Order: sequence, then C-alpha cells, then structure tokens
Amino acid sequence: MDRDKKLILDALENPDGLERAVSRRDAVRGGGMFGVGVALATMPVLLASLTRRAFAQGPLPNSIINPLNLALVLEYLESDFYVAGLAASGLIPSSDRAVFEQVSKHEAAHVVFLESVLGDKKARRPTFDPTGRGAFPDVLTNYQTFLAVSQGLEDTGVRAYKGQAGNVASNDDILTAALRIHSVEARHASEIRRLRGQKGWITGNETDVAALAPTYAGEQNTTHLGIDVAGFEGRDAATEAFDEPLDVEAVLAIAGTFGTGPIS
Repeated sequence: MDRDKKLILDALENPDGLERAVSRRDAVRGGGMFGVGVALATMPVLLASLTRRAFAQGPLPNSIINPLNLALVLEYLESDFYVAGLAASGLIPSSDRAVFEQVSKHEAAHVVFLESVLGDKKARRPTFDPTGRGAFPDVLTNYQTFLAVSQGLEDTGVRAYKGQAGNVASNDDILTAALRIHSVEARHASEIRRLRGQKGWITGNETDVAALAPTYAGEQNTTHLGIDVAGFEGRDAATEAFDEPLDVEAVLAIAGTFGTGPIS
C-alpha cells in the first residue's frame, strides 16, 4: 500500500493522526507555527486531494456509487448530529465532552472521504432533524436522550455498512476503507453504550427506546449458514456475537426519520 493511501485509511480511524502527520510535514518544511495552523485548517482539502489520487481508478459503476451514497447520507446525519450536540450549551457533561469531540472528528473525516470518492456523483446533504420528526423533542437539552439517539445512529451505521460491504467488494480499496469505517462506527456504538451503562454490544432486538425499534429489527436472528448457533452458548450470546445487516429500504427509512430532502 502506498504512503498516501495508508494515510487516508488511517485517517478514517484517527483524524488526529492525519493532523499530526500534516503538521510534522509542514513544520519540517519550515512553516513553523503559522504553517501548522494552515495545515490543520486545510486538512479536509488535503484529505480530498489524497483520496482522489489514491483511489483514482476511473469512473465508479453505479453498483458502487449507490452504496457509497447510502453511507454518505448516514454520515451526513451523524456528523450534523454531533455538531449540533457539541454546540448545545450545557448538554454534554465536561467529563464526556472529549468522547463526542473525537466521534465528531471521525464522522467529519468519513464525510470528506466519501464526498471525495464520489465527486460530482455524491448525494445532496439532507436537512437534518435531530428530533427524529418529533420522536425525541428534548434531544438537544436532555443528555440521556442525546445518548440514546447517538447510540441508535451508530448502531444503524454499523448494520448499514455491513449490509453494503458485498456491494463494494469489487473495488479492494473502497472495500478496505468501508470496513475501516464500519469498525469505527462499532467502536463509537460500544463507547456510547458504556456511557449509558449498557453492554458494548446489541442483545437481541430489544431497545429501551421504542422509537429506535427499527434500528434493531432482525437482530434477534441466530441462524447463520443454516446453523442455529443459539445451541452453543444460548440465545442472548448468539445474538450478541453477530451484527445483522440492514437492507437499503430499512436504512433509508431510519435515515428519513432524522433528515428531510434527498433521502431516496
């Protein structure tokens, strides 16, 4: 893997790593503190440029464009959600703020990456509705509601990326990047569950928030490759061991709850 491509893939998991790399490069070239500041400010532009060079393999087929745009719509909603949450005065306790600042950086980097790969084929950004069409009216004033919605969005992302992995498998670079993002979304979900005092993984299709039920529909499945694995360690453990994929229709329905506009 060439250096630029590795830098991009690493940045999908740790945007701070890209900032440090850019800063070191600029400092070595004599930019000093001014150069470092410019490098940090233009980090998304650099990432876009590197992405185009590292993943340029000619026009992408619709079979890859469509799954990437589905992922981009989710990343738009997630990114906007954390920007709104961090801007809401008094919402996030100081003890947890660093967690969501880092999660927000991740989601912003994912948006830049997907926009860069898609170019002029990218989906338009939906108009974000943090209340989920009124299902969560206090999401930006009640921290527990914010956490619940955050968990739902991240769990949706995990299942959505898993559902589309096979559709981008014909492009090794994009598949690798998508799986990196999938793993980051899973770590987000696990950390947010920890903040809520829950296990780090999904058990069955149960949720303590009824409005989030569509995110967990189908998670009770225990049969894989024709084998019911519940017989090995019990039903709960079997459902916890696998994240079930979400299909396009389910993802769009969930996304449509939190955004209006080009979700189709």
